[in-house]
Amino acid sequence: MKRYSVFAVAREALRYHTGWERAWKKAQPKPRYDVIIIGGGGHGLATAYHLGKRFGIKNVAILEKGWLGGGNTGRNTTIIRSNYLQDPSAALYEKSRALYETMSQDLNYNVMFSPRGVIMLAQTHHEVRGYQRTAHANALQGVKTEFIGPRRVKDLVPIINIDGPRYPVLGGLWQARGGTARHDAVAWGYARACSDMGMDMIQQCEVTAIRREGGKVVGVDTTKGAIDCDKLGIVVAGNSGHAAAMAGFRLPIESVALQALVSEPIKPCMDVVVMANTVHGYMSQSDKGEMVIGGGTDGYNNYTQRGAFHHIEETVRALVETFPMISRLKMLRQWGGIVDVTGDRSPILSKTPVENVFINCGWGTGGFKATPGSGWAMAELMAKGHGSLTDAFGLQRFREGRFIDESVAAGVAH
Repeated sequence: MKRYSVFAVAREALRYHTGWERAWKKAQPKPRYDVIIIGGGGHGLATAYHLGKRFGIKNVAILEKGWLGGGNTGRNTTIIRSNYLQDPSAALYEKSRALYETMSQDLNYNVMFSPRGVIMLAQTHHEVRGYQRTAHANALQGVKTEFIGPRRVKDLVPIINIDGPRYPVLGGLWQARGGTARHDAVAWGYARACSDMGMDMIQQCEVTAIRREGGKVVGVDTTKGAIDCDKLGIVVAGNSGHAAAMAGFRLPIESVALQALVSEPIKPCMDVVVMANTVHGYMSQSDKGEMVIGGGTDGYNNYTQRGAFHHIEETVRALVETFPMISRLKMLRQWGGIVDVTGDRSPILSKTPVENVFINCGWGTGGFKATPGSGWAMAELMAKGHGSLTDAFGLQRFREGRFIDESVAAGVAH
């Protein structure tokens, strides 16, 4: 794989950009792999990348029924933060945030990580107390956050209205090194690195069955034929319940749609990410000038990947009071993704009842921010059978009543 650099750009400019290689090779499935990853999104690709980089396991296939990054990886609002309350959550997300810091250099691919800062607004006295508690917990966890007052919020976000009659801004939890990254670039960068290690990215390849012998996985059946493997990783987000059923076990998750939208492009007006969890709305401005707006999950189980009017009605109506200027903007586009939500609103990174089958799911609305850390942790679990960041997130916690409850701390699904 040729390295990307300013010198490569200059060289290709002189020859009319005729020398660029494909970012990753188009592969056909081999009869057998050491590891198969079902799901070619960010988490699946990151898992494969760290299996190769950290553990030398490179006979790996990533099977994707659509196109790489075409699921939730390409449908989120790109927020990155690690200011979670519970110790296991903070450790996992802070690992992920730290990996984002150097991802462009590690992958030799610009993922456009922007540590612009994230503010989680406190708009009720309950939220003030909750975020102050989280700030103290983060200090003990080594996660750098602070609780700031409304005047500081106004200084950071001049377009905000802090004196709203229904939702006044009483302060906020501020993480200066949080931010955003380009979601597609994260998937493409991992895919390119995996391909360079000799792994196979196989698109348009849907898994139709998971084969077992004696309680142990032996392979999968796909629309491109049968493929054998020693280990299998299921990393398919909102379709996790369906994949688990093919393997013969059930998951304590439910699938719901999460919607988002962007406005028409405007001049730069907001250079931080703002989350208003009281009204289930969050907003940032993209590099192209669009206001990226997201909200809470739908109130009913579904598998849609389309937008709907009720999202505009609920989310934008509430945000307009806090950001009056957006009332004059036109919506450019709207979409949805299928998120998988657990009872305690924390992910599952675990072995399963089927030997050598591993599951990565349950990220709810917060999967993108965890992409590199999830891959780092899942690779360790698959290679060694346990992991320092995954032990607390096993399936057995639901049987034992040992929940990692982030729903109240986060104020949203995750």
